[in-house]
Formats: sequence, structure tokens, C-alpha cells
Amino acid sequence: MLSSAKAPFAAVLVGLLGIALIPLSHNLEEDYGLGLLFRIRGPIQPPAEVVVVTMDRVSADALKLPEAPNLWPRSIHARLTDKLGRAGASVIAFDILFGKNGSQAQDDGFAEAIARAGNVILCQCIKRDLVSLSDKGGKPLGEFNIENLVNPSPVLARSALALAPFPIPKVPVKVSQFWTIKKGAGDAPTMPAVAFQVFALHSYESFIGLLRAVSPEKAEMLPRNVKGILSEGVSSHIRNTIYLFQRDPNLPVRMRKVLDTSGLAVSAPGRYHLLHALISMYADGHSRYLNYYGPPGTISTISYHRVLESGEGATPNRKFPDLRGKAVFVGLSERLRPEQKDGFHTVFSLETGVDISGVEIAATAFANLLKDTPVKPVSLPLAFLLVFAWGTALGFACLRLPTYVSALGVSALITAYVFGAGYHFKVAAIWYPLVVPLAFQAPLAFFGSVLWKYTSTSRERDVIRKAFGVYLPDKLADRILKDLSRNRTSSQVAYGVCLFTDAERYTEVSEEMDPASLSQFMSRYFKVIFEPVGKHDGLVLEIQGDGILALWVAARPDSGIRRLACTAAVEIADAVERFNKSSQMIWMPTRIGLHAGFIYLGDVWAMDHYQYRAMGDIVNTASRMEGLNKQVGTRVLVSGDAIFQLDEFITRELGQFVMVGKTKPTIVHELVCKKEDVTGRQEDLTKVFFRARELYLTRKWKEAIRSFESCRNSHGIYGPAAFYVKHCRKLLKNPPGDDWNGVVYLDRK
Repeated sequence: MLSSAKAPFAAVLVGLLGIALIPLSHNLEEDYGLGLLFRIRGPIQPPAEVVVVTMDRVSADALKLPEAPNLWPRSIHARLTDKLGRAGASVIAFDILFGKNGSQAQDDGFAEAIARAGNVILCQCIKRDLVSLSDKGGKPLGEFNIENLVNPSPVLARSALALAPFPIPKVPVKVSQFWTIKKGAGDAPTMPAVAFQVFALHSYESFIGLLRAVSPEKAEMLPRNVKGILSEGVSSHIRNTIYLFQRDPNLPVRMRKVLDTSGLAVSAPGRYHLLHALISMYADGHSRYLNYYGPPGTISTISYHRVLESGEGATPNRKFPDLRGKAVFVGLSERLRPEQKDGFHTVFSLETGVDISGVEIAATAFANLLKDTPVKPVSLPLAFLLVFAWGTALGFACLRLPTYVSALGVSALITAYVFGAGYHFKVAAIWYPLVVPLAFQAPLAFFGSVLWKYTSTSRERDVIRKAFGVYLPDKLADRILKDLSRNRTSSQVAYGVCLFTDAERYTEVSEEMDPASLSQFMSRYFKVIFEPVGKHDGLVLEIQGDGILALWVAARPDSGIRRLACTAAVEIADAVERFNKSSQMIWMPTRIGLHAGFIYLGDVWAMDHYQYRAMGDIVNTASRMEGLNKQVGTRVLVSGDAIFQLDEFITRELGQFVMVGKTKPTIVHELVCKKEDVTGRQEDLTKVFFRARELYLTRKWKEAIRSFESCRNSHGIYGPAAFYVKHCRKLLKNPPGDDWNGVVYLDRK
């Protein structure tokens, strides 16, 4: 865990990152966040007040018309308009461009049908013209686009109740929004907005009454009744009302208060909700986010031919659909064919490639306005506050809790956040940000905390490692830290070589020197011993007074580690000799013992004390080997197990010895030197000693005594020879039994 000072700071950084990313992630939120909310919610029931009449292939076949809808005769649209008018449709919106004049008779017939219905909205086309600008001298200054509205044929335009475009924004690929007014085209109200205003004309007097109650002077700026709207023009009325609301943003708030206290919510709930939605359309800006109801065909859709054929005959299939009081949108809408020409990719586009058609998007936009249920993104200040609080809380939890707990916590919090966002989206179409909290802040908080903890722990381990390294070997310090981090001890049985050293005259030297000088002297001495051990991959496990225990460990018997240990022993002996010569008045010879075999390596805990130790008979025997040097007058002794098959060293086999407290003999060799460093004098001594040992083993102790003494006469004092002279004399005084095999039984350490 991080310190209490650093964790809040890091958590706040996660929160601030969310604030910084919110403005930059808008497209990602539209494409992925909003899409995820729609998928979580799934399809819902659309309002029954809106119906789509589709110009599909089935209708073309049934009516024997061209497959391309723009080639259908306008007389067929006249028949449809009459049918819809007689059926009681509140508004009829054609999402079809009637730009080119048809035959005069057909246009006139269609225009008359439009006039009879009295509630038809025809689609305008937006044409973009590229205009070049130049200065007075004719030098080009640049180009810009001008959007112009293209009306349907004049005879049709004059008959329609209103004209309106329906441009569809694509940001960047999926259709997520619709406009209520198109600013680039002279603030023209779009088809969904015009259709909704026409649909709500019967409640206009209630609307103007609410406005008059809060601002009589502003009410005078709008028509007094529906007749005035029709005289002014529906599109002009919408545009003027929007301007009015924009100049006084508090106006819709006051109107809603009057509406809420009017009692209509109880006495006439339909009118209450309609007025509430109408106020929202004028007050809530020029664009909305589409609240889709489901995949293509979710909004009630009727084939064109079925409307024309309904009521003709008595078959159930020809029963006229109930369209009274409904808004009918007419246009191309195919649910089965991926080659549709009027499809737009949305979150509910089918895997078969079928998209939602333009006319169904127009009907969806109308339904959103009617029920006042477009998708409502949370306000930018609320989004900032949300992602900051989320990121800070998430970051603090991840940084303060253990990693596995924070992983579970992050998963639980993400689940809860998605559930909460999905619930609010389903109930109130409120759009909470998902991409930044889930795709950026959550991974950053978790993986950032893991990285930070790892870095912090690594720094702490390095500090501890350096502290341990002052007192422990590197390998042991690393292993202890690893075990402590896992809160456990470890042990193992391994093959190893144990090397013990002991300094002669240490007691005498310590009496002669003051403590500070002794400490400095022993530090130099141990450095001399440590260097050969470390150089040959050994591990100094313990310092015991004036001696050390060093280890070479392998998983199984290995001549390689025995070779390294014997090489280190030879180099220690040589290094100590050089050290003694450089110390002038202080002389401290060193005895070395080696033995090899299986040892037990384990951690020893006692109260609050921790120690890593090597245990077993091999360790004890190596220690006794080191002590045997003192009795036989040697410096380096190795067991037969330690020197086995190592031909690169010169050794002298001293015999088999049973150490004090043991029952089995150990073959003991004096380790002389490396073979390439041997001298002629050392080889002669080895040969003489070998012959003397043969006499000893054949019970010719008198001859053996003379042979051992010859070593002294020709080579000076040689400890093993002197040892065997004394031992042979004991055997002469007290001859052993017939089972004697040359083993030496020691009576002291």
C-alpha cells in the first residue's frame, strides 16, 4: 500500500484525467458508450401514435409499380392521401422528394388530395452550393458552402400545410442525433418538429394560455389561435417561437410551473404531457439525441399497398388499420433487403446489413418529441463531477487496498456503474458517460496502482536488500526477501559442499589488540577469505567468531560445485599466506575443512529471530575436518567425497578417521595445490608419505616409523608424518586385533 500522503494525490490524478478526457471522448461515447446503453436496455415499445407507411418491394409488386419509388405515379400518392385523410390521421408527412414535375393531371390530382387532407407535410431537399469569394481585384479568397432549400413542385408546395427538410447528421458513422431546426439552411424547422407542431395544433390555445400567464407581452408576439398559425405558416411559427424562448431562457421554466399547478396532470393527462413536450421542443436547443426503440420495423409499419387495398372486400387482411389521431410518415423502408437505398447505420442495424430507413428515423424523432424522451446526456458540469468522483474513489481504493481485493472491488464497481447507468437510461433515457470511466479510468486506476505498488515495493526491497547485503550474502539476502514477501519459510534437501575455516592465534591476537583495531584487522582478514568464495560462486552462510561456513549447493551430486569449492579452498590458503606476510608482526594461519554430501537447508525461526542454516551430518563432518587440521598439522583437509574424481588437484590421502562422536570413518585427504602449481619437492614428499602409509597399513609399524621420520629428515617438519609416528608408537605398545584395518579413532576434536 502507498503512504497515506501519496495515495490521495494519485487518486485525484485519476479523477482529473477523467475530466480532461470527457471533452475529447465525445465521438467514442457516441459510438460505444451510447451503443452499449442501447444494447443493455434492448428494444422497447414505441408510441402507438406514430405509424410508418412503407413504399416497399411487396407494394411495388402488388400494385404492379416500378421497383424504384421515385418512379411511382403521383396519382397513387393522391389515393393514399385520401385514404389516410378519411382514416382520421392527424398529420401526414411524406419523406419523399417530389422535385420534378409529373404530368399536369397527376400533379393536380395529388395537389387536390393534399388540400382535401389539410394536414400534409412535404419534404424539402437541401442543396449545397459551393461559392467562391474574391477581393476587389479578383484575387480568390476562398470557398464556402451555402445550403439552400429546394421545394417540391409549386402546385404541390402550394397545397401542402407545411414544407420541411429532414437532413440526418452522421457523427462520424452512426446516426445518433436529429435536428429540430437546420441552422445552415436558414433555421428551417425539420420534418419531425413540424409534424409534432401540426399534431399538437389542437392544444395550441392551451399553450398560448400558459405563455400569456407568465408573460403577456411575449404571448402577443405569437398567433392567438390555430388560424393565425396557418396564416403565418407552421415553419415560420416554429422558428419564431424558438427565437422567443432563446431570448428568455427562463420562460419555459415558468411555463412548466404554471402547467404543473394547472391540474391538467389529473384532469387531462394526455394534454398535460403534450404541452410539456411542446415546451421542451422549443426550449431544449436545436438538436436531440435519438432514442431508438429497436431494430428496423420496431415502429408500427404498414405496407403501402395494404393501406390502398384496405376496406376493399371483406377479408381480414383488408381490414383498414386504425390510424385515427395518429401521425403517419410515408417513405421507403425495407426490413428484409440489405440493398436498401435509404438506410442509415444505427446501433440497432441488423447483422444482415439492413439499416433503419430515413422515414423510420423521422418517425422515431417525432415520437421522441411527442413523448419528450430523446436521449438526454448529463450536463457537462455533472459529467465532470461524476468522472472526478468516480476516478478519485476508484483510484484511492485501488491504491490503498491489496491488489487482489482491488481487482474484485473494481469488477464490482464497474458492474454497479453499468447497472446504474443502464437503469437510468432505461427509465429516463439519461445518458451517463461510460467510455471514460470504464475504458480509461478503471484500467488506469487498477493497472496504475499495480505498477505503482510494484515500483514502490521494489524501491523498498532495494533499500532492505542493501541493508541485508551489508550483513548477508547476496544470494541469501535475495532468497530471504522472496520468502518474507510470501510470508513463509522454505526448506530443501540438496547436494552441497561445506567449507569451514578457523583462524589460529585469534584468541592471542584479540588479547593484544584494542577492539577498534581488532575490528579493522578482522574486516581485512574476512575480505581475504570472502573473495575466493564469491569468485567461485560460493555462499558465505555464517561467520562463527574467527571462522566462516561457506556453501556450494546443487540439486544433485555435481562434480562442478566440488571443483569450485576445492579451488576456493586452495586460493583461500594462498590468500591467507599472502595476508599474513603483509601483516608483518601479526600472524594468523587458517585451517580449512571440506566435506560433500546431502544437506538440509532451512529457515530457523525462534521468537523474533530469523536465521537460514545448513544442517546435517555433512556440516558437522566438515567442521570436524577443519578441526582435524590442528591434530595432523595441516592447513587444508578435504574428504574423499569432496575430492572424488577431481584429477586436477594434488592431494595426499592421510587415511580413514573416525571423528569424535561419530561411528563411521571418513577418508581424509590433504589438499596440496592445483596440479599445474605442484613443485618437485611436493611430489617427492607425496611419494615418501605414500610408501610410509603402505608400511603402516601392513602392520609394519617400526618400518613405518622410520619411513615417516624420513619425511622430516628430508623435507622438514611435516605434520601428518609426525602424527603417524606417534600413532605407530601407540600401536606398538598396544597392538590391535586381527580385524584392524588402519582406521584412526580420534579421542578429541
